Parts: sequence; structure tokens; C-alpha cells
Amino acid sequence: MFDEKDIRQIEERGSSVKTVEEQVERFRKGFPWMKIVAAATPHRGIMVLDSQAEEAAVRYYESAGMKGKCKFVPASGAASRMFKDLFSGLDVLRSGEDVKPDSAAARFAARITDFAFYDEAMFGTPQDTAAYRKDVLEKTLTAAGLNYGAKPKGVIRFHRYADGEVRTAFAEHLVEAQDYMRNPDGSASLVVTISPEHQALFEEAYAEVKEKFEKRYGVRYGIEFTFQDKATDTVAVDVDNRPFRTEKDELLFRPAGHGALIHNLNRLKEEVVSIKNIDNVANERLLPVTARYKKVLLGKCLELRDIIRGYLRELDAVADVCSPECAALCDRIEAFLDRTLCITLPAAPDCRTRVETIRRKLNRPVRVCGMVKNQGEPGGGPFIIAEKDGSTSLQILESVQINMTDEHAKEALASATHFNPVDIVCCLHDYKGNPFNLLDHVDHDAGFISSKSYQGRELKALELPGLWNGSMSDWNTLFVEVPLETFNPVKVVLDLLRPAHQ
Repeated sequence: MFDEKDIRQIEERGSSVKTVEEQVERFRKGFPWMKIVAAATPHRGIMVLDSQAEEAAVRYYESAGMKGKCKFVPASGAASRMFKDLFSGLDVLRSGEDVKPDSAAARFAARITDFAFYDEAMFGTPQDTAAYRKDVLEKTLTAAGLNYGAKPKGVIRFHRYADGEVRTAFAEHLVEAQDYMRNPDGSASLVVTISPEHQALFEEAYAEVKEKFEKRYGVRYGIEFTFQDKATDTVAVDVDNRPFRTEKDELLFRPAGHGALIHNLNRLKEEVVSIKNIDNVANERLLPVTARYKKVLLGKCLELRDIIRGYLRELDAVADVCSPECAALCDRIEAFLDRTLCITLPAAPDCRTRVETIRRKLNRPVRVCGMVKNQGEPGGGPFIIAEKDGSTSLQILESVQINMTDEHAKEALASATHFNPVDIVCCLHDYKGNPFNLLDHVDHDAGFISSKSYQGRELKALELPGLWNGSMSDWNTLFVEVPLETFNPVKVVLDLLRPAHQ
């Protein structure tokens, strides 16, 4: 399948021929559908807390005094999708025609003064003309002005404050981190995944606010910029599932989606990690509600971790796994797994197998995921699925993982009440204090194949199991409802006109 030149190209990327051959085979075989038992709802699968329980969770977190924690922010890639509609509008305007009054481009130009990146010296006074709209779009998107069409979303100015201060999305993550992820020594650690070509832009954005924020909030920041390893890129194939070749007769490799970031997460030394996408931030006036519910998730995660560790220590103390005392302990643990984590275990053939199965289910990374009531926003959803070993578990599924020809799966999707805003807290160390090898807990059958193009030619692309989908499939998972006010993503530029960003 591969000649010497191909092998050299593969190995120079840090991959192996065996890995690439397995990827090509995956295109041919496809991925199995997830077997859905039911949608996770407040009736079963999503924990809904009252105000008293929320306060208890916040106290649990604040009293823990965690030292090793950090904020993990996926921020790779340019903001091209954020400005997709504006690029389309610019093409129309450059052709000599005007855009429709209700188009994204027209609405953007009409409201340009409401965006944090508006500068009168650059954009001038708004005018209701095609020439002005064209000028605004060019100065926003291209190197003739801000060049936002080629910059990462993290360095785009999201918010302007009454005193004139302007903040990027990255700056708002720094403000959040000093609140709910501050360490007892006054430090706040962030790990931000970026593309290598954007590092200088992020470092410049950090330098602009570091000293000011540290003085204002009394915090010391520790920032690490990390890259998606090129070795995790996957080979593309043509429509006949043969390795896709470029005009130079080279293999074409593509980034494998955010699932590749499990390698970055696996390198962290910290035990407690908060994960939130770069575009999900809001004006600082909403920080109290954002921080409160992040602390709720942190408290529930630490509480779940401690319960699991307690059960593991009880199992360690059992002298005879076939004793009535051990059977009673196993009954308690299985009831907890079923009631709290929706994990039902198949009947074990003997007492030793039962204990080993329970131990394996307990001794895994822990994650608590905030879930928001479904209001039609894009995103994956929470479900209870059947695992290959006969057990059940809580999982976040994307629509491409759901078999829409299966009536039961369609009914489960229709009955879903919540969706995934990517508001996750993780505990990454085991009950003996050792870090888990997160790569051992990936479901490699949970990836998916998408259709793309290269210079007008069709191809198929392979995405690794998503970071919060298959990459965290073999984790102990708890879903907790959080209010919609905690979810303020900026998927398109006009989202910045929403109240949370003004």
C-alpha cells in the first residue's frame, strides 16, 4: 500500500505504517453505532440540585483546599467558521452587488459600533452603503485591517467595558481562572491548546493583560501553551477508501479533531482539571453565576472521587472475596453505581470475577459534566448506552454517532431534555495518588468519518474519538444540570451581540 517515500513521510510525522494502515482499514470498516438505552434526563442520568445541595457542593470544593488544579482550554484553529457568513458577504460585495438587508454581512456592518473591536479611526462613521459594508468586512477579515479571518478565536476582542477596557476571549478565561481555579498559594494555572503558528498572537494577548490582571485580582498566573501533536493527524482517503494523494503524490494527513487533545490532557501533572472551550465566556458581570456553578461541578467531582476511593479502600481491606461481608459490600457498591452513575453490571459467574469487575469500574478517571436544558443550541447530548461488556454507562454522544434509521435511537434523541455545553471537571489521579494513563480509557470505536474536499477533490476524513465523547468513554461520569446562563458560546460573530457579551 505504501512505498519507501510514503513510509519516510509517515515516520517523519511521528506516526507508524501500522497506525496508518489501521486508519485506512477503519475507513473501510466504518464505526459501529452507539447502542442507546435511553436519553439521560432528570428522571435518570442527570442530577438536578436544589439551592441547599448546590451550597453543599460549593462548600465541599472550597474546604478541600486543592493544590494541584488547572484550567484546560481548547483553543486551536482559526476563527474562519466564526466569520464564514461575512466571507460570503464580502464575495458578493466584491462582485459589485450589494448584500441583502437581512444578511449576516449587512447586520454586522449596521451594528459595527456594538462590537468590542470597533475603532472609529479604522472603521469610520457607519454608513448605509454597499461601499461602507465592503470596507467594514475587508477591515475586519483581511490583512487590510484586523485580519480576524485568519486569527484564532482566542485573540479576538469579545467584550468592551464601561471604562473602555477591551478583552479578548483568552483574557476572559484568565479572569475566570483567578476566581474558581485559584490555588491556595494565590496562583492560577491554565493550559491552552493552540496551533504553533498562533503562539506569538497568544503570547502578545497574554502580555497585554498579565501584569494588570495579576495586580487587580491579586493572582499569579502560570500559563502553558501546548500544541496538538502532528503524530495524531489521520490519513485521508478518496471515495474508494484508498489513501488520498496530493498533486505532489504525497499522502494527505489532516488534524483528527479535538479527540487528539486527550494526549495533551494526559501530560498534565495536576489532579483536578476544569475544561471549557475558548469561545464560551461572558462579560465579567456574569462571573458570579459562572463561578458558582463551576464550583458546584468541582465540589460534586471531588465528592464523587472521594466516595469511589472509599469503596476501593474497603475492597482492599477485604480478606475473603467470597465472604458474606464482601458480598454485602459489593451489593452496596453496585447500588451506588446504578443509582448515581447509571452503571448496571451484568451478573458475574463467581465472586472473584464480581469483585474484579467492580474494582475496574471504580478505579477510573472521574468527570462531572454540566448539562444545560436543550434550547436548540448545537452540541452533543447526554445518553445512557449499552457497553460492549454488558454494562451500561453515561456518555455524551454527537448526532453522527446515532443511527437515525433505528427507531429506538430516534425516540431517545427526541426525548432528550439537555445538551452538552462542554463544561467539564475531571479528577485524573487514582486512589493511591498516581495519575491515570488516560490513553487506556479511550473507546477507539467511538470516532467518526466525515466528507471533506481538497482542491475540489472529494475525500474522507477520520476524526479520533472526541475529547468528551469516546476519549472519555471509559471514565466514571456524572451529569449535573447547570443554568443556561453559564453557556455563552460565540459560534458566529453576531453572537457577540447577545446580552451576555454586551
